[in-house]
Amino acid sequence: MSGEEEEFYVRYYVGHKGKFGHEFLEFEFRPDGLLRYANNSRYKKAMMIRKEVTVGQEVLDELKRIIQLSEITKENDKSWPEPDAVGRQELEIVINNQHISFVTAKIGSLVDVEESKDPDGLKMFYFLIQDLRCLVFSLIGMHFKIKPI
Repeated sequence: MSGEEEEFYVRYYVGHKGKFGHEFLEFEFRPDGLLRYANNSRYKKAMMIRKEVTVGQEVLDELKRIIQLSEITKENDKSWPEPDAVGRQELEIVINNQHISFVTAKIGSLVDVEESKDPDGLKMFYFLIQDLRCLVFSLIGMHFKIKPI
């Protein structure tokens, strides 16, 4: 990058309000490498889990690569299912001088995706979210492992 650092940010949220209150999973990657993770579930009186870890430039570069390969920045959510009582998902990305946000209902399975008005775009979103969640769970799991291997 020449001169100025490119702005980069990713935030994902999925949640609902139900029998056990506001339950959600949220994570964000900040430009300085800070990964913030929160998981709030009141099921069986569980407490909120909050974790923060700083990741290196290599991890941020891989995250950017995953997002760019997904081509999610070419999509829009106008034909995606609206959030409802089952819940909502939000994805916000700042990359390559673009700031995009998506909001849709919780997706239970690929059947929900295939039955939507925009199955191709929603499938792109669905698989990107799966990739991002796997990356975050791996990073949090590795960093906070009690017994090192």
